[in-house]
Amino acid sequence: MKRVVSYDIVDDRRRNKVFKLLKDYGQWIQYSVFEVDCDEKDWLMLEFRLAALLGKEDSLCVYTLCRSCSRKVSYKGELRYRLQEQQNNIL
Repeated sequence: MKRVVSYDIVDDRRRNKVFKLLKDYGQWIQYSVFEVDCDEKDWLMLEFRLAALLGKEDSLCVYTLCRSCSRKVSYKGELRYRLQEQQNNIL
C-alpha cells in the first residue's frame, strides 16, 4: 500500500535520522515528504521506528492511498523529470 509521509521535525539531528530512515523505505518527493510503498508488516516496523524518533514538539502526518488513488497521482515540474530519470536508471 502506498503512503505519503510528511513531517515537521524541530531538531536537526532527529530530522536527519527520520530522513535517512524514510529514504530506506521510500521515494523522497520534497523536503519533508516521502512516498512509501510497502506491505503492512514493513509499514508497522517503519511506523514504530518513526514514532521512537519523534520528540514532543515534532509532527508526522501519514496519508494512506488506495490502489485507485495511487494511479491518479501526478507529478509536475522538476520533480516529474527527476522521478522519470531515476526510473529510467533502474530499467
